[in-house]
Amino acid sequence: MAVLKGVRVLDLGGIGPGPFAAMMLADMGAEVIRLDPPKTAGQPMNPVLDRGKRSMTADFKSEAGIELARSLAAKSDIVIEGFRPGAAERLGLGPDDLHALNPALVYGRITGYGQDGPKSQKAGHDLGYIASSGLLNQLGRADGPPQFPANLIGDFGGGGMLLVVGVLGALTSARTTGIGTVVDTAMIDGANLLYSMMHGFSEIGMWRHDARGRNLLDSGAPFYDVYPTADDRYVSVACIEPAFFAEFVRTLDIEDRLPEPLGEINHWQPKHWPVMRPVFAEALASRTLAELEELFTGRDACVEPVLTMAEAKTDAHNQYRGLFYTDEAGIEQPAPAPRFGQATAPTSTGTPTSTGAATSDGADSAGQPRRASVIGADTDAVIAELGL
Repeated sequence: MAVLKGVRVLDLGGIGPGPFAAMMLADMGAEVIRLDPPKTAGQPMNPVLDRGKRSMTADFKSEAGIELARSLAAKSDIVIEGFRPGAAERLGLGPDDLHALNPALVYGRITGYGQDGPKSQKAGHDLGYIASSGLLNQLGRADGPPQFPANLIGDFGGGGMLLVVGVLGALTSARTTGIGTVVDTAMIDGANLLYSMMHGFSEIGMWRHDARGRNLLDSGAPFYDVYPTADDRYVSVACIEPAFFAEFVRTLDIEDRLPEPLGEINHWQPKHWPVMRPVFAEALASRTLAELEELFTGRDACVEPVLTMAEAKTDAHNQYRGLFYTDEAGIEQPAPAPRFGQATAPTSTGTPTSTGAATSDGADSAGQPRRASVIGADTDAVIAELGL
């Protein structure tokens, strides 16, 4: 369902979180136009991050290129830029420049350290952003070095997704008031925000910021961890709640090896963790991954096999949900998310009927995002359509 049909987004170019945010907006039905330098024309776009987008080239070193970008912004609802602070202003493409042309424009900008402050002009990437926000030091096992989950936290979770939330909130305001907004998205802000629950736990004595890998959800608790199996695979265990913990213990038949009787033990108490961990590890390591899958089938014990990416694509539930899809070019990729169901309208007889589904500007005939094109492929068409 194209919930953003009729919304035009201009992406001034960038890497990582900006293109990811624009991809999400395109997946939701927005018309996304991405600008790239002329020297890259004809090169392939990212086959996943640039799906559903239209591509134009504009030379920001020329007056004509800047004027093209300004003209596009004047006809857009949202602009996204990922330059260093001050760069857009020096080009004449800053918020004040574009709001003079389009007062209702939502101007979304994303940086690592923010638009101001001592580090605002410093170069960086995801790893440095989560390091400087204090988050990286919290990730990893006890007595080991900090571990990082690729660039998911800063670039995509705390960056691109936060930018999407911001520009959509600002779009709602702009359409109500006619006044645009500048959305300042910094990856250090977003990474810090993602850690909100743990900051709250710390305030009530449930989390130690000085003890990586010794807390409830960071591999400290034996009932929230991954374990090797007899065939050198891994299984995840996440039986936090008492009912799930009890199901896990009974399924493995290890009740008699707990430090206290099952009905009396508070498994959240760290004093029990050193005793429980080797018991869990031994019981799980004595079985293959397939044996554990069969053993826990139909049981609410919060146990899942750690699948490879290839296995995830063939998993029955994932296939039922359409977690992945293959575009017309044969590119396997994650399906758009979230999913939108359509409300039904009652007829005169009181029987609900569908109101009809919209077609995404960035979708193909099957309803999936159109495949990514080559850079600059839509330049002439967009110029003609918009009368520029």
